[in-house]
Amino acid sequence: MKIINVQHQQPLERLAPAGRIGVISLATDFNIETDLSRMYPDDVQFFTSRVKNVNPLTIENLRTMAPGITDTAATLLPGTRLDAVMYACTSGTIAIGVERITELIQQAKPGVPVTNPVTSALTAFNHFKAKKISILTPYTETVNQEVADFFSNQGYEVLSIAGFGFEDDTAMTYITPQDIQDAALATCDEKADLMFISCTALRASLVLDTLEAKLKIPVISSNQALAWHSLQLLQYPKQVTGFGSLLSQKHL
Repeated sequence: MKIINVQHQQPLERLAPAGRIGVISLATDFNIETDLSRMYPDDVQFFTSRVKNVNPLTIENLRTMAPGITDTAATLLPGTRLDAVMYACTSGTIAIGVERITELIQQAKPGVPVTNPVTSALTAFNHFKAKKISILTPYTETVNQEVADFFSNQGYEVLSIAGFGFEDDTAMTYITPQDIQDAALATCDEKADLMFISCTALRASLVLDTLEAKLKIPVISSNQALAWHSLQLLQYPKQVTGFGSLLSQKHL
């Protein structure tokens, strides 16, 4: 068998030259990879592993993911440097805790920056100096109460919150972008500084520009915030257009 000597050839091409991002997705999430593929630039790549989750979506069931997060993180390109890792579940982050999520991931990926939809959203709220927010989710009233309480405890005034009442994570992706748009318009309080659409399973990225044109305020979705914040962690210098005013900001 012949071995080709490459020592005197050009250096091997660097794949994903602007950055590599690890994604810990829920096993049932039907949407996150499609959304991120739309929003990430060609020179940034993401790599997904999935953590087992349990339906129906309740705070108690969301917490059952915690023991599997470290092992899932360990399967993200072992032996290859990642520039950031995200845990892609909004309600799961609220249930398990932002700091705990970071600890669990960094047990497998020490020193790698970690984000999640909650940290990303809070960073976006601060970027726009928002204080009063309206929230749309696919969740039940019980989970919505936890979401509202969390953001209230962070110092935000939650003027309104509404949900579609879904308990099945996969089914949430079947909510049409038009239904998301209509519900967001109906939910958003006229005094809100910002509208937040929670859940990585929702196809909200497809209607962000339209909603911002109608509401005249920033509209943030979980996946858009994740894409934006992870690009911030990469210090990515270029704008991304077509998915709301947040992503169109420069990322340095």
